[in-house]
Amino acid sequence: MILKHLTPILLAAALAIPFTGGLRASTIGDDGLHKQDWFSLTFKDISDDIAEAEASGKRLAIVFEQSGCVYCEKMHETVLSDPEVTQYLKDHFVVVQYNLYGDEEVIDTDGEVLTEKTAAEKWGVMFTPNWMFMPESVDGSLDASNAAIGQMPGAFGKGTFLDLFTWIHEKGNEGDESFQRYHARMIQERIASANGQPVATD
Repeated sequence: MILKHLTPILLAAALAIPFTGGLRASTIGDDGLHKQDWFSLTFKDISDDIAEAEASGKRLAIVFEQSGCVYCEKMHETVLSDPEVTQYLKDHFVVVQYNLYGDEEVIDTDGEVLTEKTAAEKWGVMFTPNWMFMPESVDGSLDASNAAIGQMPGAFGKGTFLDLFTWIHEKGNEGDESFQRYHARMIQERIASANGQPVATD
């Protein structure tokens, strides 16, 4: 079952998460976006980025952000700065950052030349942060939004964030267990583990 969007309830819950202590300092680029030193800098030719990611045994993930986005800041400070999350993404994904209002050239998977801004408009990206998970290969017949195997709009906590990236990496979209069911199972397993109880297998 292909995940195109998380449910509105999950999105509302994500946007309602308050800021808490323990924030770490982050780097802000000249474009006003928060940066991670392990983000990949590419020419934003998406087909090429997909192919290069696949050649290294990884999956391309595109993240849209914008200057002044408090939810982007929250994601960087509380999730992307977490060592476990950082290592998992570095091991399994090539992450390329896009500016929702940026003017850098983008070459869509259907060959159309765009800017980051017009790409966001074409793909219907309205929220930041917004993640797009790309397939292992493309044939040029679809644009990036329709070729994507999933999208995650909003800033989620570590558990939901890492579960989705794990589900994508393990090709859960090709199986019978939807992400929502997978995520619910992972939550129960974490609860059981924390309580020192055996984990149910059914």
